Amino acid sequence: MRHTHPDYERPRALYMPRTRGAVTGLILILLGAWGALIPFVGPIINWAYTADPAWTWTTAKGWLEVLPGVATAVGGLLLLASGNRASAMFGGWLAAFAGAWFVVGRTFASTLGIGDVGQPLASTDLKRALLEVTYFTGLGALILLLSGAVLARVAVRHARDVVATEPVPAPYDESRVVTGAPAGRFAAAEPQPRGRTRGGLFRRHHHAGV
Repeated sequence: MRHTHPDYERPRALYMPRTRGAVTGLILILLGAWGALIPFVGPIINWAYTADPAWTWTTAKGWLEVLPGVATAVGGLLLLASGNRASAMFGGWLAAFAGAWFVVGRTFASTLGIGDVGQPLASTDLKRALLEVTYFTGLGALILLLSGAVLARVAVRHARDVVATEPVPAPYDESRVVTGAPAGRFAAAEPQPRGRTRGGLFRRHHHAGV
């Protein structure tokens, strides 16, 4: 039987319900926005890697923080809005690569010549570790975890994604068949009322006695 829910209006091989990656997509958008904006607003709350004033652009920030943050947000947006497994998987892989770049980007920064974001502005080892986690390694690891989980979900075609194209025949209704049939076909098979038959016999007997 064909489903009538709006999520099943397009019976395609790559179709999936939009709700499948919506929650993860929204979380990835928030994480990407954090990764892209924190280097610019961090100095305002004394949570930064350099002593640059707030909203100061550098090449290192662009390559190591803004680029992966924007890529993560775009991947999350694709997951949030996509009803197609191909585009959803592209969004998941985009977010996964962005998360990996958050983790390893600073390691390759000097080799690629894209600059350095400097050292964390922290007076204690705990704050230094928290800055590292919230800016790079921890943020990237969380993005990778969510991307891998959502890729596992959208890559598989679930049973509810399959839309039947052949309608189920209606159940047999004998009363509808008899009612809709031609009148001459069933006229001879209809029995005569019993009262009419008995009345005819009585009338014949009455005439015989007279």
